[in-house]
Amino acid sequence: MRLFRLSFAVLLIALLSGCGYNQIQTNDEAIKAQWSEVVNQYQRRADLVPNLVNTVKGYAAQEERVLTEVTNARARVGSVGISAEQAADPVKLAEFQKAQGELSGALSRLLVVSENYPDLKSNQNFLELQAQLEGTENRITVARNRYIQSVQAYNVHIRQFPVNMTAKMFGYDVKPNFSVENEAAISKPPTVEFAPANPPPSN
Repeated sequence: MRLFRLSFAVLLIALLSGCGYNQIQTNDEAIKAQWSEVVNQYQRRADLVPNLVNTVKGYAAQEERVLTEVTNARARVGSVGISAEQAADPVKLAEFQKAQGELSGALSRLLVVSENYPDLKSNQNFLELQAQLEGTENRITVARNRYIQSVQAYNVHIRQFPVNMTAKMFGYDVKPNFSVENEAAISKPPTVEFAPANPPPSN
């Protein structure tokens, strides 16, 4: 009896391996790892917002509308944080993407407004925050692209025969991905380059 069970277990493992079960697990874990990186980079950006807003406020307190937009957008981002498992829900993923897009837009408007304040543009703290934001936006783009590729690899794999039968048997469905209707905008981080502060007028 023990020999029979052992033989059955070996046969089952062989069948699952041959039907792509192991690769499904590998691809699924890759998606979870890439999602964690996406979330980490978005959180890194959110963490920069309070200091950025306070710095701008010190030189441009009258830009209350833009400052409020950034603060509110950051709050919305914090309210829609989702796990890798929740990202498999297209509705939740769309909500997450919308919130992050709103923060991107608010930050872009804040940086445009900052152009009107030469003293702010030359402030060392602001320059450091600007550099950190630029680097973070680049990291977000890389993390998003890697996540997109991981989901694509997973979805292609579970649609292939006979893997599709294995996926259906164990409840592995196609996963939603970041929308690509505006992929050019997604791939291009907000502009955070600033012209040098205006020199004093010559006599």
